[in-house]
Amino acid sequence: MYCNFCGNALAPNQTVCGKCGNVVLGRPTISRVEQHLRLLGILWMAYAVIHAVAGCILLIVAHTIFGPASNVDRPAFLHPLLTGIGFFILIKASVSLITGFGLLERQSWGRPLALVMAFFALLNVPFGTALGVYTLWVLMSPQADVEYDRLASA
Repeated sequence: MYCNFCGNALAPNQTVCGKCGNVVLGRPTISRVEQHLRLLGILWMAYAVIHAVAGCILLIVAHTIFGPASNVDRPAFLHPLLTGIGFFILIKASVSLITGFGLLERQSWGRPLALVMAFFALLNVPFGTALGVYTLWVLMSPQADVEYDRLASA
């Protein structure tokens, strides 16, 4: 919660701003971005865990069932293809985890990274699409950039 006049952070029951001395009119409200930011960070971390598990499973399958030592008659391109896709998914999981951390810790780079990752997540139906739309709804709303910058600098 913030002062209406100077933007200083306020305690929930504080009636006078300690920075500018103005009386807080009404009840201080939590901004929409602040209200949804914690949940958004947690969802990005959960999304990262799901992708990390999927990437690890794909790498295990690539090296056991389609590996060079397996006795399965398979096309030669499957092992490197599945390995590459598995590593790509693990990289995506790592960046998603960093995105969640950046949002939870209110880092200045968290919002731009989340917006970029949201556009990539839109392609992953259904969970990525839902997370991407929710991220864009929270972080692209009017005045969201100002609110996030204020939260990041506090």
